[in-house]
Amino acid sequence: MKIKRGDTVLVICGKYRGKIGKVLRAFPKERRLLVEGVNIRKKHQRPKRSGEKGEIVKILSPIDISNVKLVCPKCQKATRVGYVVTEKGKYRICKKCKKRI
Repeated sequence: MKIKRGDTVLVICGKYRGKIGKVLRAFPKERRLLVEGVNIRKKHQRPKRSGEKGEIVKILSPIDISNVKLVCPKCQKATRVGYVVTEKGKYRICKKCKKRI
């Protein structure tokens, strides 16, 4: 997966289009991401003990990786991710400014 935890991403389609957030968690097998402030769901919770009230809790839901683009930390633009292989190893680059991510 080209996007990892800690990256900043831009949502490119859906209800939250245009929002920028940080990736909190990645689920590579499902190809989904948990992004800060995006795809918030409301869950109705029952009271745990007698005498308590039930409540509505806001929880984050994962978003599909195809609906986000990585924001380059150098040029601050939404970009695709490329790879460069050297003797030292493989690393990610920004397709727009060609800098290392």
